[in-house]
Amino acid sequence: MFSAFSVSAQKVQEGKLAVADTTKSEPIDPLRPTKASFYSALVPGLGQVYNKKYWKVPLVYAAIGTSLYFYSDQNTKYKKVRDAYKRRLAGYYDDEYEFLDNQRLISAQRGYKKNREYSMLFVVGFYVLNIVDANIDAHLKQFNVSDDLTFQPDLIQSDVYSKPSVGVTINYRF
Repeated sequence: MFSAFSVSAQKVQEGKLAVADTTKSEPIDPLRPTKASFYSALVPGLGQVYNKKYWKVPLVYAAIGTSLYFYSDQNTKYKKVRDAYKRRLAGYYDDEYEFLDNQRLISAQRGYKKNREYSMLFVVGFYVLNIVDANIDAHLKQFNVSDDLTFQPDLIQSDVYSKPSVGVTINYRF
């Protein structure tokens, strides 16, 4: 009972194939937009810092600061003209507006008051825009924005007409 052929064995290493995860997932924080809005409401520009959009902070302060400057300037001019008009009604004509009559002083008051109110509307508008920007930016950080999706204007050659027409193409690469 001898065998004429040989049997050979091979050692098999037990191992698992590991598939590398190529997608990088970050946990979604549902409170992130709320925090960004709160921080921007607390201190203008702080929501942008929280979202790591540091370049927006000077824009926030430039917009609000410029509007506050014009509010202060128009308020000072309004008070000067108003006080001159009150003194004029009391019988004093020794102010810096002695060359203006009463109607022109009233008109100047209305103009400065209107500009002052517009300036305050701009202050409030830029403040609210700061909060909304921080909120939207925090929302958009949670979305996957990649180069696979493109949106661009394009010239489309029509089969019916000999002229090319303007259109928009949306491309998605897999």
